[in-house]
Formats: sequence, structure tokens, C-alpha cells
Amino acid sequence: MNAATETDRALVDRVAKGDRAAVRLLFMRHHARIYRFVARQTGSEMMADDIANEVFLELWRQAPGFEGRSEVSTWLLGIARFKALSLLRKKKEDWIDDNDAAQVPDAADTPEVVTMKEDKAAALRRFVNALPEEHRTVIDLAYYHGQSVTEIGEVLNIPVATVKTRMFYARKKLGEALKAAGYDRGWP
Repeated sequence: MNAATETDRALVDRVAKGDRAAVRLLFMRHHARIYRFVARQTGSEMMADDIANEVFLELWRQAPGFEGRSEVSTWLLGIARFKALSLLRKKKEDWIDDNDAAQVPDAADTPEVVTMKEDKAAALRRFVNALPEEHRTVIDLAYYHGQSVTEIGEVLNIPVATVKTRMFYARKKLGEALKAAGYDRGWP
């Protein structure tokens, strides 16, 4: 099996046996996603970089105990979340605005439509950031990291029903905020 097709679980098994190349492969596959997740959670690019790297040190240490009850990506995001929350509790620092990656506009869009999409996306990001932490986290994991409701429950260590409830109220608040700001529910 070559590196491109080897599953994450197989790589974790290799890490558990001391294979550093497997850690590098997992790092290449998951670092950017973990970094973005932590940057959104902490609002700090510097903290995100540190924590994302620490997640892979933790992977090295915890690989022998990985039981495979969740996807590797979900497990790594759970480690990242725990580390981010722990660091936020311990440390205060200057907050850096989360500069989202520039969105590539659809080539068929007119400049006006591109601007409308960018404005609505920026407003939506502001509204998401204004949500209570428990709602913001489920929205972030679902929409920015593509996690399922079950996976979100595993990352946050909460029941699926709680994830669904938080998702419902978060979406309701986002819809109300968008409407109050004059944005309709359609896109752009």
C-alpha cells in the first residue's frame, strides 16, 4: 500500500510502533485543518500554530492508546479543542483577528455579485463569532470542518441530541442576525 492510499487508522498503527514517517504523513493530511479550527476557536494565529504542532506531539504519545472508536480526524480535532481550551484558560494574549482565507470567486460572477458574496460571507463570519461559544463551536465544526453531528458529539464529548439542539439554536440566531442586517436567506 502506498502512502497516498494508506488509511489514517493504518498510519496511527504505524505511529504506535514508532514510525516517524507515518507522523509526517498524518501531519501533511491534517495540519491545515487543525490549524484553521484552532485559529477560529482562539482567534490567534500564533496560538493556532503552537497548538496544531502540539496535537501531533500528542498523536505520537497517544497513538498506542488509540482505540479507533472515531475517525482519526475527529480524534485529532478533539485533542486540538482540549489543548485550545486549556491554553485559553491559562493564558491571556493580544487577540488577532481571524483573517479567513481569501475566497476564490466564481468566474461567472460579476464584480457586483462577488462583492455581495464577500460582504455576506464577512457578515456571516461576524455573526458566527458573536454566537455563544457552545453554538459557535458546533457551527464551526459542521460548516467549516465538515464534521457530522455524531463526530461533533465525539469531539465535544456531548450527546448527539445536544449537538442537534445547539445547531438548531445557532442556526436560528444566525438567521435572525442575517435578517436584521438586511440579508435574505438566498445567496449571494
